[in-house]
Amino acid sequence: MILSTFEWTIAKRYMLPGKGERFIALVAGISLAAVMLGVAALVIVMSVMNGFRAELFDKIVGLNGHAIIQAYGGRLDNWQNVLEDVRKTPGVTRATPLIEQPLLASFNGRVEAILVRGNTDQDIVRLRDKVKAGSLGQLEPGSNNVAIGSQLAQNLGAQVGDMITVINPQGRSTPFGTVPRQIAYRVAAIFEIGVYDYDKAFVVMPMKDAQTLLLTGDSIGMIEVTTTDPDRVDQILAPLERKLAGQAIVTDWKTINASLFEALAVERVAMFVVLSIIVLVAVFNILSSLIMLVRAKTRDIAILRTMGATRKSLLKVFVTTGFCIGALGTVAGVILGFVFLYFRQPIVHLVEIVTGQNLWDPSIRFLTELPARSDPVEIAVICLMALAFSFLATLYPAFKAASTDPVQVLRYE
Repeated sequence: MILSTFEWTIAKRYMLPGKGERFIALVAGISLAAVMLGVAALVIVMSVMNGFRAELFDKIVGLNGHAIIQAYGGRLDNWQNVLEDVRKTPGVTRATPLIEQPLLASFNGRVEAILVRGNTDQDIVRLRDKVKAGSLGQLEPGSNNVAIGSQLAQNLGAQVGDMITVINPQGRSTPFGTVPRQIAYRVAAIFEIGVYDYDKAFVVMPMKDAQTLLLTGDSIGMIEVTTTDPDRVDQILAPLERKLAGQAIVTDWKTINASLFEALAVERVAMFVVLSIIVLVAVFNILSSLIMLVRAKTRDIAILRTMGATRKSLLKVFVTTGFCIGALGTVAGVILGFVFLYFRQPIVHLVEIVTGQNLWDPSIRFLTELPARSDPVEIAVICLMALAFSFLATLYPAFKAASTDPVQVLRYE
């Protein structure tokens, strides 16, 4: 919609009401602020939801792979042959053996439930960026060194260099019953993955040490698989699943974390709908301010009509006036949203200090920090939606102004 110089001059004049129209200016300012806050809320919430899903996916799938192959009974004896078949499957980029077993750990009288992970040297090296203290280089087979999660270290009160005791209930048999197997391990490193449930439970050790601890011989617990496309992991591994039928079961990340990611998807859609309604309510302020502006300018509109202004010109003037308010509010909302996202962690800490409440409990939220990841397409959709709502809100007042009859307005002037 292209405006002439005359139409743009009138539109600018109406966007900045005079001294006697301060109430209209106030309502217009409130309209702009309402649209800004609505758009900012949408940008913030959707970015946080996207970030939450992305961080969970990166940390959970990045650590556990896209799928696991586990034998019936928990022990995979001929795992070398299975591993070779997995690596030959088209679409598989990495396959590695893994041992994972829930046990107990104690230190200075404290006992915590743990998840022992026996990893290959290559998998242990992948944790090097997560290390908070110590060194993973000391985790060698037979060294009795382990790496533990940061939250587990805090719960046990253990530090690098301390000796923790790992308790395996499946110990040796005696005339008095089964004696649990207890082995002392030195804490060589403390890591933080960023997922609370992992950081409070994981004890990582070389695979040979895990086999010794669990008395499993040369067998393993499962095989981790990473594929070229995590969203197509079920299709990629379908031939392998048929081949291993009756011997092992293939479980992908969608099945393992189905309830969590489905809940996030539902919540994401629900939040978008609710906050879109907030933006819709905000543009009603534009509607009300334009209606008041039209009523206040009825005499001016009539004079403009008698001077030759067309109905189309008046329509464009008032549509432009309202749309500019919505556009400015949308731009300001996007800027405010990105500023909030950039300083999100300090803002969360500030609110926690002011309210005295823990707003981001890792034991509930899974992640240790508030995540955010903005999707450009989603931001564009939010902006277009706000602009569309703003445009629609201007139509009724604009048509009302354009249909003003100058004869009826000026007949008694």
